[in-house]
Amino acid sequence: MPVLERRPPWRHTLIALSVPNYRLFAFSHLIAMTAIWIQRVSQDWLVLQLSGNVAAVGITVAMQFAPMLLFGMLGGLIVDRFPKRTLLMVTQAVSALLSAGLAVLALTGTIQVWHIWVIALASGFVTVVDNPARQVFVSEVVGHRHLTNAISLNASIFQLGGLIGPAVSGALLLSVGAGWSFAINAAACLVVVTVLLCLRTSDLLPAPAVQRARGQLKEALVYVLAKPEILWTLVMVGVLAVFAFTMPVLLAAFADDVFHTGAGGYGLYNSVLAAGALVGAIASTRRASLRLRTVLIAAGLFALLQALGGLMPVEFAFCLALFAIGVLNLLFITGANALVQLSSNPSIRGRVMSLYILLLLGGQAIGGPVMGWIVQAYGAHVGMIISGTVPALAAVAIGLILRRSRRRTALLVDPAAVRG
Repeated sequence: MPVLERRPPWRHTLIALSVPNYRLFAFSHLIAMTAIWIQRVSQDWLVLQLSGNVAAVGITVAMQFAPMLLFGMLGGLIVDRFPKRTLLMVTQAVSALLSAGLAVLALTGTIQVWHIWVIALASGFVTVVDNPARQVFVSEVVGHRHLTNAISLNASIFQLGGLIGPAVSGALLLSVGAGWSFAINAAACLVVVTVLLCLRTSDLLPAPAVQRARGQLKEALVYVLAKPEILWTLVMVGVLAVFAFTMPVLLAAFADDVFHTGAGGYGLYNSVLAAGALVGAIASTRRASLRLRTVLIAAGLFALLQALGGLMPVEFAFCLALFAIGVLNLLFITGANALVQLSSNPSIRGRVMSLYILLLLGGQAIGGPVMGWIVQAYGAHVGMIISGTVPALAAVAIGLILRRSRRRTALLVDPAAVRG
């Protein structure tokens, strides 16, 4: 799918920021993503410390993402029917309350693992609506022309938050504990609500609301099945989500059991991964076109490198592998996100993106406990090797299926050309 006629000049690397509303949104997004990373690292480490069990971290991941697995398509339908800006203000306000609750429990010393699981589950229900709404709202802020650049910038901002957040979280964990990490995220959610209120609504480009009708979820599934660019991208996203995107489980195990670096090491590994991802996200702004083949190649290389990361014998080599994994991870995820959005009609985009998020987050709900069990039973190295090998094989299998499909299509159109 051609996006630009030629590779954009370097001065257009941040072209989406020329849109005033997007500048405000990007500012709030940076604050929110930094705070989310602070809370995520603190939450996972606190679960590990309270339980002494890596598998418990996997259960935390599952509780957070399970609602998306079960109700993700319903969330997309809500996004297609209601104003995205309003939905985001509601979801961010609820998120602020949940993070504040975690902060109170942690700061008073009464927090238990089951408290974290319950709030993680509640946060997961908020994500059912928040995540697809956030994805689709970007297109309303910047329009179709700068959508690809905005998607890449959003990924860059997310990873910049991932670069800052874990380092701050590690310092907070060592100095004052996890409670203040949760309080920071609660405040950040309120900042997002304030920024959304300040956007100039006259400059937004809202998609027409979809009227209530029967069979709208089935309509989205049929639409996806009919478009190979969307279908096979979603399949690859799902496989990677189950196996490769369970990094909290893997990195917690490497920090606790392999290199014995504790909370500081866990924050460091997340920061190194995010630094690589930031480079990958910035590189993705230089894309002149998007093709399914390019997305699949990025997925296969990312998965293969993650499998090799499990073989690293020393911490320095492991960190180098994490940096490279971060680069390829973001080249894949920004390409997949943009390809799915640009291949979708605006009237159905909310439901299609909810399916994308369902697979991305719901897959982690399945993969978290599975990888936690594998790591607990066989060790962190074996877990990481498996987390990369399975998706790499899936990418090869999808490539072979598409190649055979193209040859069959060419044979039907021109048998002589195929024989030649």
